Amino acid sequence: MGLKSFSDPTRLYGLNVWGENNFIIEDGLVKVNHGQRPSLVHITKKMRENGYKGPLLLRFPHIAVKNVKRLFSHFERAKKEFGYGGKFKAVFPLKVNQFPGFIIPLMEGTKDLDYGLEAGSKAELILAMAYTNIGSPITVNGFKDREMISIGFLAAKMGHNITLTIEGINELELIIKEAKRLGSPIPKIGLRIRLHTGGIGIWAKSGGYSSKFGLTSTELLEAMDLLKEHDLTDRLSMIHFHIGSQMNDISPLKKAIREAGNIYAELRKTGAKNLRAINIGGGLAVEYSQKEELSNRNYTIEEFTNDVVYLLKEISASKGVREPTIFTESGRFVAADHAVLVAPVLELFSQEYSEKSLRLKDKGNPPLVQELYDLYSSLNSKNAREYLHDALDHMESLLTLFDLGYIDLTDRANTETLVHLIIKKSIVLLRDKPSQEIKDVLERVQERYLVNFSIFQSLPDYWGLNQSFPVMPLDRLNSRPTRSASLWDITCDSDGEVAFNIENPLYLHDVDVEREEYFLGFFKVGAYQEVLGMRHNLFTHPTEATINFEDDGTYRIENIIEAQNILDVLDDFDYDTKEIERRIRQHIDESDSIEDEERKEILGELYLYLSENGYLRTINFNE
Repeated sequence: MGLKSFSDPTRLYGLNVWGENNFIIEDGLVKVNHGQRPSLVHITKKMRENGYKGPLLLRFPHIAVKNVKRLFSHFERAKKEFGYGGKFKAVFPLKVNQFPGFIIPLMEGTKDLDYGLEAGSKAELILAMAYTNIGSPITVNGFKDREMISIGFLAAKMGHNITLTIEGINELELIIKEAKRLGSPIPKIGLRIRLHTGGIGIWAKSGGYSSKFGLTSTELLEAMDLLKEHDLTDRLSMIHFHIGSQMNDISPLKKAIREAGNIYAELRKTGAKNLRAINIGGGLAVEYSQKEELSNRNYTIEEFTNDVVYLLKEISASKGVREPTIFTESGRFVAADHAVLVAPVLELFSQEYSEKSLRLKDKGNPPLVQELYDLYSSLNSKNAREYLHDALDHMESLLTLFDLGYIDLTDRANTETLVHLIIKKSIVLLRDKPSQEIKDVLERVQERYLVNFSIFQSLPDYWGLNQSFPVMPLDRLNSRPTRSASLWDITCDSDGEVAFNIENPLYLHDVDVEREEYFLGFFKVGAYQEVLGMRHNLFTHPTEATINFEDDGTYRIENIIEAQNILDVLDDFDYDTKEIERRIRQHIDESDSIEDEERKEILGELYLYLSENGYLRTINFNE
């Protein structure tokens, strides 16, 4: 259940399952497994010493670059193993993460590879044209108008290796018109095919006949006729399909490759002699689970690349056609690992339940309250389970007596405090003796940790899709965590909670946050979370920083982008911030409860707050 793993924090928090060797636990700290292995706590405290408060988003570009190189090396290995004659190329889909702190170092770190960007909108296409290295591929997916297609022609004139993927016959007709207007060079043309094969999981509708994108077989033949009619057959270079993000099962992909491989062969036979590539889209899954038995995928990257290469070689041989260049658009696989959200714990909600908060009466305590106190005083490892059961029974009885008016509020407060103290002490005493009863208690009575972040801003897929993310404390990992934990964010929304799950439990340390800092790390948040994050309660993107490593293994904190201040957030929502300031000044001037000599001081204090971000301010214990 997890209690057995308290002595092994790597297994307790699943680092061996999801970590991909990017992070390690050493000396009780989570460390970056690169260079001189700095700890995340050290990086965090260094930033906080420089005045950056609230949650922090730490980017590690070397991890994203490593993932791209892993993808290329595994495909090259598989090609060599199976004697495959086609090439391998890839693009990163900008929809997954368009932030410059990610994209710019990714393109710089992969410039020696056939690696580019995929765009699905005009703005993304402009980014792709600016940051893709000349000669590396650009693919353009999604619905397009004349203007977007014209931008694609301009990219080709700039020397970019760009492919416009057709989602409908009308887009091909627009390309034909723009070719007549703008002339050469004409971008390469791709055809997105609507497969019979469906996807699986949440994004299953990305594939199959009812999918949003792609050409049917009839439309593929119509497209070929149009290309031949306008002498553009030589520009058709790629077919493309995508069966969904985060594929947890390899079987649908294998079926889709067989179907796409046969379509590729048939189109070549109809005259598409320059059709040389199959783009298998994205979907290569990331492991988010912290437990092996709850794995998010049933395959490895080795199996994924082997299956793709082997199947396309087999189909090409059986159909007598050249082996196609393999394209992928894996985004989550590349981006997810590179970013870590670090957020400080602000409060443990049961810490008011301490011995000093007891208000026992000199005489006249109800018998059950007195018995609870006796249970707590005499609790030991031999009787802990029995006394825990007794305490929970007594609590139910005493709360009923309160509802009926037989005990007062002081008695109820003593009941709550004593029961929490007994639970806390029992869990420690029974930590090496897991049982169903302890499981039930942990599920029923967790510690609520208030964490300085917004789930809606930083983990929107948790709220919207119930997507789990690895979470763990960043230090104290050489001591046992004793509290089953649920996490509350600082939004005023009951959905802003990472609830305790007995099947995938989170255990944290019992810390006094008034005396010491306690940081949690939320891992694998680099894909989709930033671009989908919403400003619920007007909480904005956390302060971000890029962690770059020197050749000698030391690190630099660079490209710090501080979270927006309150006025900037309001300005983004089209409020006239000057008008807001004017109205506040007016209210201060007209208030009868403010003395004249106070007005300037109050206004100055308000301006100070307006210049800060909206996250809560926490104590810096170094000050």
